[in-house]
Amino acid sequence: MTPAQLSRTVLHTVRRAVEDDELCVAVPERVTVRTPPRPGCGDYATNVALQLARARGDALVIAEVLRRRLVRTPGIARVDVAAPGFLNITLEAASHTQLVQAVLSQGPDYGRGDALAGVSVPVGTGDEVRAALVAHVVRGLVAACGGVVVAGDGPVVRPSPLSGRDLLTRLGPDAARWALLRPAAHDLPDTAPARLLSQREDNPLFRVRYAHARVRGLMRNAHRLGITSAPGVYDHPAEAALLALLADHPRTLEAAARHRAPDRLARHLVATADAFFPFQDLLGDLFRDPARDRFHDVCPPPPSGERKPSAVHRSRLALAEAVGAVLAGGLHLLGISAPRHL
Repeated sequence: MTPAQLSRTVLHTVRRAVEDDELCVAVPERVTVRTPPRPGCGDYATNVALQLARARGDALVIAEVLRRRLVRTPGIARVDVAAPGFLNITLEAASHTQLVQAVLSQGPDYGRGDALAGVSVPVGTGDEVRAALVAHVVRGLVAACGGVVVAGDGPVVRPSPLSGRDLLTRLGPDAARWALLRPAAHDLPDTAPARLLSQREDNPLFRVRYAHARVRGLMRNAHRLGITSAPGVYDHPAEAALLALLADHPRTLEAAARHRAPDRLARHLVATADAFFPFQDLLGDLFRDPARDRFHDVCPPPPSGERKPSAVHRSRLALAEAVGAVLAGGLHLLGISAPRHL
C-alpha cells in the first residue's frame, strides 16, 4: 500500500463512518498521511481525527471510531491512537514490498501524479537569478504533481550574492543550481566553491550524487554476476528508514510544489542519501567495497567460495535500485545531473 493509496483508504473510511451514522462530521476533500517523526509510531500517521474534531466532536473519540474500521482493512496490520488524536498506522510486511515494486515500476517518475489536480499555484517572473531559477523549478514541480501554474507574485527568495554568469564560472551548472535551490527562501545562498565542489562527506550535494552513483555501481556489479533484484521482506531498521523516505517522496514533491519551495525536495534527497549509506553495509560481502570506504567508488569483488546471493541480497538490491530511482528523479526535477560514475 503506497502513501497515496493509504490516504484514499483513510478518506474512504471516514466517508463510510459518516454514511453509517457512526460519525457526524463533514467529509474532507483530502486526507494527509505522513511518516511519523519518531520511530516506534508505526509506518504512517494521520491527523484526520484532529481535523474533523475542529468542527465537531472529540478527537480521541473520532480517532477510536476510525481505528476500529481501519484495522480491518487488508494491508494494515495495526492502528494505534495517540494523544491528542493521531492515528499511527502500521502496514503489513507485504505493503513494503509493494512500495518498492511501485517505485521500480515507475522509475524516476515515482512521486509524480495528480496530487495537485485542480490546484492553481501562482508563480511570478523576474530577472534576479535566484528568483528566476526557483520559479522555473517550481513550474516543473507543479506540472509533475498535476497542478496548474498561473501568473502571480513570487516565490520570494533572498537574492544571490553573485550573478548567474559568475555562479556558472565558479561552480558549474549543477553546483550553481544546488547553491540557489538548497537553502530555504529566507536564507542567503552559500556560493563558496570550496564547499560546493568538494568531493567529501561534508558536502550534501556530493553525498546525494555519490549515493546515486553507488547505486548504479551496485546494479552494474549485480548484472555482471547475473544477480537480479526482487522486492521481498524488509525488517531491518536501516531498511525501514529508507522505506519511510521512499514512501514520503510523493508528499515531498507535492509540498515542494504547493509551497513553491524546491529546498524541501533538496533536503529530502539529502536525507535519502544519508539513509542509504548505512543500508549499503547490509548487502555484505556480495557488494562490499574492499577499501571499506564508502566515499571512494571502488568496484566491490564478486562473491567467493560458498558465499552466494540469497533472497535477502536480491530484496535489498531492489531497495537500493528504488533509492537510485528516487534520487535520479529528484535531481532531474531540480535540473541537476545524476551521474552513473563519480
